This record gives sequence, C-alpha cells and structure tokens, in this order.
Amino acid sequence: MGMTAAASWLTDVFSGVDLGILSLMHTLGEHAGVVLTPLCKLITLLGEKGILFFLLALVLMCFSKTRPLGVCMFGAVCCGALITNILLKDWVARPRPFETLAVYREWWASIGSPAEDGFSFPSGHVTAAAAAMSALCFMRGRRWVWPALGVVLVMAFARNYLMAHFPSDVLAAALIGLFSGWVASVITGWIFRLCFRNSKKSRLAWFILNWDLPIPSTANYKGKH
Repeated sequence: MGMTAAASWLTDVFSGVDLGILSLMHTLGEHAGVVLTPLCKLITLLGEKGILFFLLALVLMCFSKTRPLGVCMFGAVCCGALITNILLKDWVARPRPFETLAVYREWWASIGSPAEDGFSFPSGHVTAAAAAMSALCFMRGRRWVWPALGVVLVMAFARNYLMAHFPSDVLAAALIGLFSGWVASVITGWIFRLCFRNSKKSRLAWFILNWDLPIPSTANYKGKH
C-alpha cells in the first residue's frame, strides 16, 4: 500500500532528522536498554489515550480553586484528541517507523518494543501531554513552563525510543498540543468570566464557582488511638 501525498512529503522533508534521532535512540537502547525499555513502556502505558491527563483534570475540577485549571486541561486534551485522532491521523495516514524501512524494523525488534496499530502522524501520546501541560502554563503562569516542558519531552523521548513514532510526528504533536492548550484557555476564561457575572442570579454559575468536593476532617479521629 502506497503512502498518501502528505505522508510522502513528511518522509522526504524530515528523513534526515528522523533517521538521525532514531539512530540515537537505537544507540541508547544498545547501551541502556535494560533500564530504558521498561521505563519507556511504562511512560507509554501511563499516557495511553490521554487517560492520565483526563484523570488529573477531573481531580482538579473537584475543587473550586483548581476548577478553572481542570476545565482548561480537560478541554485541551479533548481538543488535541479531536485534531490528532479524528482529523489528521487518517488523513495523513503515515505508517509507523517499524512499518517503513527495514533498519527501523530491526531497531524496533532489537528493543522488544510492542507492535502498535493505527497511523504514526501525529503522536496521540505527545499531543495529550503537550495539551495538558500547555493548559497548565496558560492558566498558572511561566513558573510551570520548565516542568511542563519536561513532561512533554519525556513522553516524546519514550515514543521515539520505542520506534512508535518519527521525531517529526512528536514535533507536530507538541505544536498541536500547544495550540489546543491556548484554545482551551481562551474558552475556559470566557466560561468563568460568564459564571462570575451571573453567580448572584444563577445557581449553576454559583455552583461552578464555589462547589468543593467534601473531604472528611481528620479532627474527628483525634483521640481515638
């Protein structure tokens, strides 16, 4: 089965960069695979379908102080998933590295990386991580930029190390995630400004702004031991 025009263009334009970085990943696998392979598999598992970031967003939404961040993060991951999984993957239809060149398949097999279905461009794992971390930065400021960047780079490294994506796939995913985080921050800001203006006359608006998940107090247990 031949590549689409978009997939062929990506392969031609980024072939040198993709080969160089994946070659480095293979070298790391040869020297530190006993540690890196299980670690990267664990990172991939944690980032599967963006579930970890969805759960984090849901927890943040349970408390009034962090609810705007939780809403923004949830929206960002949803926006990224829509762009990546619904719009781009099937349209570009780029095969994964181990499905293209024999050298990539050899490197993929040498580290015992699991086979993955679906197309390669862009990376869903990195999109979700970048979207969630971008939401964090847009909502909470520049002090979170470096920790957020670290999370995205770790996810990108894991996906490249396992030969599940080309480096150009994870770069595109990071940009999509950044865009998704920005869109979600704009929409979240509008939602909470609207709720604030209507909080005195709308129970729903008041609830969105003020409700907190009840947490049992430890004071009730003092003196029982």
